[in-house]
Amino acid sequence: MKHFLLILLGAAILAGCTVGPNYKHPKIATPPSYSQTNAAAASSTNQPESLARWWTVFHDPELESLVQRALQNNRDLRQAASRVRQARAQRGVVASGLLPEIDATGGFDHARGSKNVNIPSAAFGAGGGGGGAQKAVAHSPRQRTDATTTSARTPSATPPGGPQSPFGLGGFPGSETDIYQMGLQTSWEIDIFGGVRRSIEAAWANIAATEEGRRAILIGLLAEVATNYVELRSVQNQLQIARGMLQSQQDTLAIINARFTNGLSTELDFQQQTFEAATTTASIAPLEMREREIMHALAYLVAVDPGALDGELAGPRDLAEAPLPPLGLPSDLLRRRPDVRQAERALAAATAQIGAATADLFPKFSLTAMAGLDSSRAENIMDWSSRYFAFSPGVSWPILDWGRIHSNIKVQNELQAQALLAYENTVARALRDVEDALVRYDRELAHRQALGAAAHAGELALRLARARYERGLSDFLNVLTAQRSLLAAQDSLAQSDAAIRSDVVKLYVALGGGWEP
Repeated sequence: MKHFLLILLGAAILAGCTVGPNYKHPKIATPPSYSQTNAAAASSTNQPESLARWWTVFHDPELESLVQRALQNNRDLRQAASRVRQARAQRGVVASGLLPEIDATGGFDHARGSKNVNIPSAAFGAGGGGGGAQKAVAHSPRQRTDATTTSARTPSATPPGGPQSPFGLGGFPGSETDIYQMGLQTSWEIDIFGGVRRSIEAAWANIAATEEGRRAILIGLLAEVATNYVELRSVQNQLQIARGMLQSQQDTLAIINARFTNGLSTELDFQQQTFEAATTTASIAPLEMREREIMHALAYLVAVDPGALDGELAGPRDLAEAPLPPLGLPSDLLRRRPDVRQAERALAAATAQIGAATADLFPKFSLTAMAGLDSSRAENIMDWSSRYFAFSPGVSWPILDWGRIHSNIKVQNELQAQALLAYENTVARALRDVEDALVRYDRELAHRQALGAAAHAGELALRLARARYERGLSDFLNVLTAQRSLLAAQDSLAQSDAAIRSDVVKLYVALGGGWEP
């Protein structure tokens, strides 16, 4: 016993050490600047405060209201928050491995031993016979005898049919026994080589990774709300354009009808304009359908019934031009993007798991103890003489495990290598997201500028064509061509406006904005 205590003392001195690799933050090379910068986007200084509430750059109270309701009520976000709480609770489960386990025990047994059990003398030790049995029972810390009843008792486990004894199930041959018992039992495995501590380290990293995952979902939610809202306003603008063009076409149709009645126009002109008006009318229904679908999508994101926002979101509304955020440096993405931070914490957890697996190679020291009271009579259970106790220090060391532990270490090493590659891949994807958002915004600006010029020219062309037709200086084909061109240019311009605003949203998201409190 003294030698074992010395071993435990030495083990306690070593308890500060943990096996396995210590985590080091990976070094990732990033370019010094973004390649797709322009005069509107270029900036060398990161300003986090300009990214925290990026949706306010549109100066739209309705959008801000939708965002706030989504942050409060969205089910995906609430589910992500629940996963964070789950990860924290799981860390508590892992951390409990550092503490001793204490169980309260208690019970009552009534048993009778069979008379038809042969009792070999070896069962009693050197004394032989019944006296030897009495001696064996008296010297066992797990057995009790009183003046009136002889019994055998194992506090920690009782097989079906009564207490176990050398005489078979039940007890002494032909004897009935009662046992009342209460006590405590404790076991403690000392974390000498840090296996549990490495598991706790991994659990902390998993908590951080889960929290970053929640933030990534939050950013995705913000982007989805803003993108849907931008598309809704674009569709409503397209509807306004189509309805305005339909009204213009119907006015022209009335003019043609009057001219046809007076013999100044042909039936062909009347039928062609009727066809154009019907075609424009047909284009309105799909736009109205898409408008309702987007309203339903926004209602889903803020966790209300599908039609709850229809009245609130009805009618077209122009969005302000949104400025681009300051880009900062590419290396800033490593600390701003939640998906990058999540991948880094997953790598830390995988590294810690290597240490937890490596600890299985070393011996495990444990302490087991029990103490309590038992008696054959209930009235004697609280007597000091009814006490029993046992103390069992132990050590175990795997000698032949057929390579299981070494294989598990290899598995954890490969998982760490995969986590490192996932981290590097996430960083590369983050850089690509920013570059793609920049080039889309830059090219869409040029696209919209050309569409704006085309729409302006189309308005002038239609005005001139209609005036010449009304004066009889040209046929109606020029009016039809100008109508079609103007409608197409105005529709494309509305879509381009929405695309530019969506590109701004994507850039803010690519830079990791929006998750900060």
